[in-house]
Amino acid sequence: MSSRFVRFGTACMICCLTTLSVPRKGLAQWNPNQIQPATALSQSVLIQPAELVKALQFSKTKPVVLNVGPKMLYQQAHIPGAEFIGPGSDSESIKQLRARVQSLPHSTVIVLYCGCCPWAHCPNVTPAYTELRRMGFINVKVLYIADNLGTDWVYKGYLTVRGNN
Repeated sequence: MSSRFVRFGTACMICCLTTLSVPRKGLAQWNPNQIQPATALSQSVLIQPAELVKALQFSKTKPVVLNVGPKMLYQQAHIPGAEFIGPGSDSESIKQLRARVQSLPHSTVIVLYCGCCPWAHCPNVTPAYTELRRMGFINVKVLYIADNLGTDWVYKGYLTVRGNN
């Protein structure tokens, strides 16, 4: 196993544990039990990594791709063109999400992703998805990342950007 894989996996585990265990700034009574895991999302709103790759490469109208995970993981590796919003479980990040999409038509295709931890434990995509739907966006998809971004995107050879680009 390469040291790069071990480092990415360790970073994913740390970010996931931090996201789940630390009260988020701006939430008076943060309760992790109030945040539904990604498994609460319907299969119909999910997009597989290979499908997103095709959409980014071949679609005339590219989706708006928003990272709703921890900044450390975004800086380590993210999808080309993805914009960092911040953890969807954080109220300040949800404010950033609202501000980012405010001027977009409600028919815009938006793809959300996190990739911090296994799908069943991700606390970030469901709150972001729920907020966009509440705002009236009708073409919101969530990238299905079974294990983490390293395993399900980077190490499958899909294009990746490092740093804040």
